[in-house]
This record gives sequence, structure tokens and C-alpha cells, in this order.
Amino acid sequence: MTDIFSQNKRSDIMSNIGNKDTKPELRIRSLLHQMGYRFRLHRKDLPGKPDIVLPKYKTVIFIHGCYWHRHTCKKGRSTPTSNREFWEEKFSKNIERDKRNLVELKNIGWNIITIWQCELKNMEKIQSRLKSHLK
Repeated sequence: MTDIFSQNKRSDIMSNIGNKDTKPELRIRSLLHQMGYRFRLHRKDLPGKPDIVLPKYKTVIFIHGCYWHRHTCKKGRSTPTSNREFWEEKFSKNIERDKRNLVELKNIGWNIITIWQCELKNMEKIQSRLKSHLK
């Protein structure tokens, strides 16, 4: 399928995609507040600048978009047909960076929770998972 936008317009659109305060992130932050947890956001001194940091529990939470971080769900398996080589390289770099950050965080003693965008369909399940990890 051919892109409906010019290459410059598509570049502008993609560059405006935010990586902080996304809707999935806001939903998880709201849930954590409702559950009584307090946290910090995007600590730059930790590998990968985790979306949410719970220092009291030595736990970080990453909220990953399925598409960008290549989850195994339907959205995570799709790849643009135009400029395919660029996208495959970009996605593989994202995956490698994520793995590297997880290893570094584990090596310095942090617990890691990864929440995928597609999992937000079941907030009760996420709440249960958070409760079991944050004891």
C-alpha cells in the first residue's frame, strides 16, 4: 500500500509522536495512584529512563507500545510496506536497546515490569499483576 502522505509530511507526523505522558502511561499512573502507590517519572539516571519508578519497591515500569517495541500481538507484528528496510532496522534497534536496558537495570538490582499497550484492555488484570509484584 502506498503512503497517502509525501515523505516530508510523513516525517513531520512521525517526529511529533510523543514518548512521554502517552494515554497508556497516564492510565497506568492513574491506576497506581488509585491503588495508593507513589512514584517518580522518567528518571534520567536509570537505564532506559523508565516510564514509572517506584523507589520504595526498587521497581520500574515500562509501558511499551506494541508497534514500536514489537510485541507478539497483531499490532506488534505489522511492518510498513514502504521503506521496509528502514523500519526493520529501526525496530531491531529498539528491541536491542530494550534488552540492553533491562539487563543493566537487573544488574543494578531493579525489578522490572513491562506493560504492553494491548494489555490495557484489561485493567483489572494489570491491577492484579501490579499488586502481586509490589508487595
